[in-house]
Amino acid sequence: MLRPEPKYPDAKSHTSFQDGLEFQDFVCERLAKHGIVLQNLSSKKWQLSVGENLQGFEIKLDNRCTDTGRLSIEIEEKSRQATSLLWTPSGILRDDNSWLYIQGNHRVLFIFAKRFLLRWYHHHEARGTLNMHEAYGTVRAFYLPLDQAAEYAAKVLDFDNVLGKQPGAS
Repeated sequence: MLRPEPKYPDAKSHTSFQDGLEFQDFVCERLAKHGIVLQNLSSKKWQLSVGENLQGFEIKLDNRCTDTGRLSIEIEEKSRQATSLLWTPSGILRDDNSWLYIQGNHRVLFIFAKRFLLRWYHHHEARGTLNMHEAYGTVRAFYLPLDQAAEYAAKVLDFDNVLGKQPGAS
């Protein structure tokens, strides 16, 4: 039985929820080739009380990262719509079981220790050097250039030599 998909009225794409689920499956399949097997949790109850999966990996689809040359690391969201006044911690600021943060697209994946991203965020926030943005009034995030992401990631899976194609790459 199919479960109803959540509605995100301000999302750029009406398929964003399904796109995220398919990306999770893609990540699971790719990680399995490296000996890492994920057990994703699918119910809202378990995702909210435990996390996205039993292993503590947060997975984020960033379709445009290879076009823009930067990751967009999420920190807050408005799950209903932009007119809501309340922001909810999400991404790296979400209080759940996640300790690894996997972000990218079907061409490249970056695997970070969540603790590193939190330190990076707080360090640059305190210095006023954080490159923040807000997408569609429903997501707050900061940018991390792909060259820095590749340097700081615990592991990078570059399926399409994306990093070799970035401006300034040798």
